[in-house]
Amino acid sequence: MSVFQTKQDQSGDNRLKSALGDVTERFIAANPESHARWKKAHDVMPGGNTRTVLHYDPFPLTMAGGDGAYLHDLDGHRFTDFLGEYSAGLYGHSNPLILKAIKDAIDDGMVLGAPNRWEAKLAAIICQRFASIDQVRFTNSGTEANLMALGAARAFTGRDKVMVFDGAYHGGVLYFAHGGSPVNVPFTFVYAPYNDSVGMLKAITGNATDLAAVLIEPMMGAGGCLPADREFLDALRNETERHGIILIFDEVMTSRSAAGGLQQRLGITPDITTLGKYLGGGASFGAFGGRADIMGQFDPTSANSIGHAGTFNNNVMSMAGGYTGLSQIFTAQAADALFKRGEDFRARLNAMISERNLAMQYTGVGSIMGLHTVGHPIRIPADTAGEMPEKATLLHLEMMMRGFVYAQRGYMTLSLAMSDQDLDNFVSAFDEVLSIHADLLA
Repeated sequence: MSVFQTKQDQSGDNRLKSALGDVTERFIAANPESHARWKKAHDVMPGGNTRTVLHYDPFPLTMAGGDGAYLHDLDGHRFTDFLGEYSAGLYGHSNPLILKAIKDAIDDGMVLGAPNRWEAKLAAIICQRFASIDQVRFTNSGTEANLMALGAARAFTGRDKVMVFDGAYHGGVLYFAHGGSPVNVPFTFVYAPYNDSVGMLKAITGNATDLAAVLIEPMMGAGGCLPADREFLDALRNETERHGIILIFDEVMTSRSAAGGLQQRLGITPDITTLGKYLGGGASFGAFGGRADIMGQFDPTSANSIGHAGTFNNNVMSMAGGYTGLSQIFTAQAADALFKRGEDFRARLNAMISERNLAMQYTGVGSIMGLHTVGHPIRIPADTAGEMPEKATLLHLEMMMRGFVYAQRGYMTLSLAMSDQDLDNFVSAFDEVLSIHADLLA
């Protein structure tokens, strides 16, 4: 590298820091109420936070409420919500059918401590939609769903090990990026490379007799919205079947890709599917379901059944909201339309980036997408090496200042409550931000 290039790079770094410093100052000045609330919250919560993913720099805004596709914060600003509660907010913030169902259920009494009139209806429609699910049981989150699915696989096979993929996230105690988390559940994990058939097959072959399950998202969400290649998943399905290993698809996020999830679009049927997010209609929700012989282990009327507890597994809010959403709103036609809408929207954004020859791109599937600050192709988490978090933060804060919410790392989802005008408004604002900072993003 020449001295001239080094000076140019340093100049670019300084300009990026200056631009980031400017928008940060404007953000702080515009949000005094949220800032004060965040600082005060430090007294009773570490970092003023009880959910790590909601923190971003310089501080997260406190939302006072939401309506449809919009949020408003403590300082009176209105935002179009492109975060969508990390895909749980599929229906927006105030769908009238969902609200009525939940209110009616509450009016009939909460914490019943018994089966209620909603849960079997919700179970039936899930089993109808997902080819891989003969029977299903409910939990309170996607994390719980994945834990129970792994427990079911280990009990069914009598084996101990679980295969996961580098960079994956399957819940707060199932985090496998950057060497994992110290609070991960203490299973014996085997790591395999994502979207690498040769490496995956080698990992299975070396552990086949001990592997109870392989756990995978058909699109790696927290790893950057990276779709798995069809050929890779086909090879994984064939190899797990050959060795009697339970294949678990974590469709907590991607189940919105079609009525029967992303697995339906791919034409691949796992042994167990885990669900969560929007399927509770906006209330807390998780589920795991699969082959009848595996799920039959949890039948309390059978000998040697496995217990599955959870005070709020069948809480009336999640059951009523979830059933109403699937039966009346998120039909198969609505799922297909949302998927196409997301594909088209992502293509519009990438076309804008390409026209300016910027080192950026959106990845994803359907209505879920992630922004990356590198221009080369991305198939695996390692391909994101070279990304600059400062650029992502700059773009995020600039878009926040223009009234659009999404995750600072670049994660975005669409909701059914959004209008075409909402998408057009985002495109226009993004175009403006790219024009202002094109020299820093090239």
